[in-house]
Amino acid sequence: MHISDFDYDLPADLIAQIPLEERDASRMLVLDRGEQTWADSTFKNFTQYLRPNDVVVVNNSRVIPARLTGQREETGGQVEIFLVREIETAVWEALVRPGGRLKQGARVIFGEGKLIAEILDQPGAELRRVRFHCEGSFDDVLAQLGSTPLPPYIKRPAGVSSEDRERYQTVYSKHRGAIAAPTAGLHFTPEVFAEVAERAALAEITLHVGYGTFEPVRVDDVAQHSVSGEHYEISESAAQTINDARANGGRVIVVGTTTMRALESSTKDRKIVPGKGVAGLTIKPGYRFQIAGALLTNFHLPRSSLLILVSAFAGREFVLRAYGHAVEQVYRFYSYGDCMLIL
Repeated sequence: MHISDFDYDLPADLIAQIPLEERDASRMLVLDRGEQTWADSTFKNFTQYLRPNDVVVVNNSRVIPARLTGQREETGGQVEIFLVREIETAVWEALVRPGGRLKQGARVIFGEGKLIAEILDQPGAELRRVRFHCEGSFDDVLAQLGSTPLPPYIKRPAGVSSEDRERYQTVYSKHRGAIAAPTAGLHFTPEVFAEVAERAALAEITLHVGYGTFEPVRVDDVAQHSVSGEHYEISESAAQTINDARANGGRVIVVGTTTMRALESSTKDRKIVPGKGVAGLTIKPGYRFQIAGALLTNFHLPRSSLLILVSAFAGREFVLRAYGHAVEQVYRFYSYGDCMLIL
């Protein structure tokens, strides 16, 4: 399959720029894979689709303020450093702009010297290695100087709104480390989350959303595409809850593509294996799902690995027809947009 097979037309005004005032007010397009039909609904109806033996699995990763804006020590020119992954204490892989101008040894100053970044490698690679120097806790300084890493299609100053600090987090986020929100979970309120626990089982896993989630597909042949690995952790109790639900005939209802990737990467003999690992699985059409029975997900960018994953789960033609319906019905797209529940 070619990457052009996963393209669709989206008017720019359907890209959600701000979140709804109420998280659970989002619209929800409900897809039935068996019947090849869909129905317009709202996320407030999500729990009505749950059965007593089901388990809903969420990703409780918490977004860090990963975007830093500073000045070159030598020239004073503006530099943006977007943290991607900590590879050792105080050393990160990062997207650096303008990366081509910063040679090995260059230094960037943030917050009038509260934080200093030293470039450790020469230009060339997309991800640069950066060592940070500061007094005290790096996490505390980052919380003070960093901004919310809103996606580039949200066309407003990143992190300007203090609301984004919490609104671009799920209400159940716990473990710091993600550089993007697991956006399917943004629709949950504490009340809906509690109602899920009343109607079905609930399990939390952690996958720190990294560069692999939004890295562009750079090949024409989808079969040649590989998504970078992301670290996950699944506790003994979460694995047991998921495995018990399946043993009792329940569905595993996966909240988000990051959760999907973690679960399918941690499977052996169609059971979840607890522990820490790297989700290195690239899910494409033709993949045989081991765990997932349903998927709650947002609407994704054309030609993206996330749209490819959703197409693998529900069928490319069916998904693209449903996307066409969503465009016609003026759904809101992407991170702060509406969602779809695929049964």
